[in-house]
Amino acid sequence: MLYALLCNDKPGHLQVRLDTRAAHLDYLNGLGDRLKFAGPFLGDDSKPNGSLVVIDAADVAGAREIAANDPYAKAGLFASVDIRPWNWAIKNPDSK
Repeated sequence: MLYALLCNDKPGHLQVRLDTRAAHLDYLNGLGDRLKFAGPFLGDDSKPNGSLVVIDAADVAGAREIAANDPYAKAGLFASVDIRPWNWAIKNPDSK
């Protein structure tokens, strides 16, 4: 099942994001086919202020584990992480 991780950064934590970015990208790339897509949300100043990560996990507990092990989460970057089941209905490359 697919889950969308909607992550909102804590205000004033851009440097935490920048300092942890390489480890975060390595972690996401290490998820292999479980990672469907990901990228940052941008504020009005065009600077990142959150993340959208869509993953394939067996259940919400597995999605929570993936979210909790993200280096951004471990560094305390996020003010909140909302994990929601998601159906990729349009332009899903895996659908036939």
